[in-house]
Amino acid sequence: MGPLKFIPILKRIRWGGRRLGELLGKSIGPEADYAESWEICDHGADQSVVASGPYTGWTLRRLIEQRPKELLGRQAGFSLFPLLIKFLDASDLLSVQVHPNDRQARTYAPHAMGKTEAWIILAANPGSSLFAGLKPGIDEHQLRGAIARGSVAECLHRIEVAPGDCLLIPSGTVHTIGGGILLAEIQQSSDLTFRLFDWNRTETDGKPRELHVEQALACIDFSRGPVEKVTTTAKVQTGQTVEDLVHCPFFNIRRFKIDAPLTLAADDRCHILLGLSGNLTCSTSQGQQSVSTGETVLIPADGLPAELKPQPSAVVLEVWLD
Repeated sequence: MGPLKFIPILKRIRWGGRRLGELLGKSIGPEADYAESWEICDHGADQSVVASGPYTGWTLRRLIEQRPKELLGRQAGFSLFPLLIKFLDASDLLSVQVHPNDRQARTYAPHAMGKTEAWIILAANPGSSLFAGLKPGIDEHQLRGAIARGSVAECLHRIEVAPGDCLLIPSGTVHTIGGGILLAEIQQSSDLTFRLFDWNRTETDGKPRELHVEQALACIDFSRGPVEKVTTTAKVQTGQTVEDLVHCPFFNIRRFKIDAPLTLAADDRCHILLGLSGNLTCSTSQGQQSVSTGETVLIPADGLPAELKPQPSAVVLEVWLD
């Protein structure tokens, strides 16, 4: 199987904006609330569909079911694709929320996954910030009191962010994204989200948005405390700069700045490329795909090795399973 490019699934949500189109080239309409572009997704009715080539029109679920070995290699056996890859534009503050771990998720649905996620900041207005984790010493009693007072922010760890920053948000971590931030999100394939607080906002009908306080409190890991930015050391090699951003049980993320051709070796696993800036061509023995800013390509396990040729330079994320 050659490299696969899918049709993005665009989501309009009240806190979205227009940068998915303006900065990442997505085909958005005139509205100002485009919040998420689901790039690679096998989640219920939300199915990525192959955009071109021999598998045009195939869903990711169909590929998993009918071409598991070709797609996943040694990791064949998943009943659904285990990752969900997104771009996210937050023009307004999101709700304060928490996601369950795998064990907790299965109490809601037998085959549900938890949600550990990573954020890579692509653009941020000056002073933009997010909240990740609780301040040291905050316990359930203190958090419940803050919820009752409508002052949850006083319990949360605030981080100002800039383009290039990366954070790993394990399941069980209280978090939210502030306005003015565009990011790439790598996560487990789950949409189980429990809203703890929504800044005392109301819906268009004047009623408060639904919260899930008890479910959220049950999922919070109160031992975790603040989450900080990932610290990395860039490795400069011939024609490329490499940063290892995340290694966790669910996925790995590496960032490349490529100025000369680069070969991704075969390792019997699929790899995903997200274009952050510039352009490159991803070529294998079975075909090729371009990877421009805002585009995502999945290289099946049996498609590797792959040669990446920048035109003339590019910055990409590489994502793979353990």
